[in-house]
Amino acid sequence: MSKLLQNNFLQWFRTTAWIEGVSYLMLGFTMILKYKYDMPLPNYIVGMAHGFLFMAYVILLAVVHFKYQWSWQKSFLAFVASLVPFGTFWADHKLFKPSN
Repeated sequence: MSKLLQNNFLQWFRTTAWIEGVSYLMLGFTMILKYKYDMPLPNYIVGMAHGFLFMAYVILLAVVHFKYQWSWQKSFLAFVASLVPFGTFWADHKLFKPSN
């Protein structure tokens, strides 16, 4: 597989990770709207988007794991990062940069 196509997989993954991280933070904000101000609709919309983005993140993580031959430890850290607020931002900075 060409180097350009491999970099595109990694770029798609990094972009998805960033958007998934933002949606996770937005979900926290919409939880406040839902429970404090009785506005459930924003939480429903953001929750659905976040769920879709999380699934895309996990699928792309599997693709990148095999295409780049990432270690199981690195892939596990990338998965755990998606479960922690701000985790995907940390992972993008520490784990997802393409090696030169």
